[in-house]
Amino acid sequence: MLIIRLQRTGKRNQAFFKVVLTEKKSSPKGKYIEKLGFLDPRTKRNTLKTERIKYWLERGAQTSDTVWNLLVKKGIIKGRKRKIKISAKRKKREEDKKEKK
Repeated sequence: MLIIRLQRTGKRNQAFFKVVLTEKKSSPKGKYIEKLGFLDPRTKRNTLKTERIKYWLERGAQTSDTVWNLLVKKGIIKGRKRKIKISAKRKKREEDKKEKK
């Protein structure tokens, strides 16, 4: 099964994400079939290959929740945004950061 997901690249504390098509069972940092765009959260820039994304969705590819929300925001697909699941460890870490400030 194919999935469209984000693949993190970039230096530490300077995240940069590629939007890639990959096998669901493969590692998120592993090889991918096709690069479909990028996302830079620091500058809020992103570029997506709309036609290729629509092509793969028609062929049965699934999307991760984050990519789904990005595509809905850009107007590439129609629907409601999905709620993103955050692990308990991550929630606790974020709460600790807020308390320190």
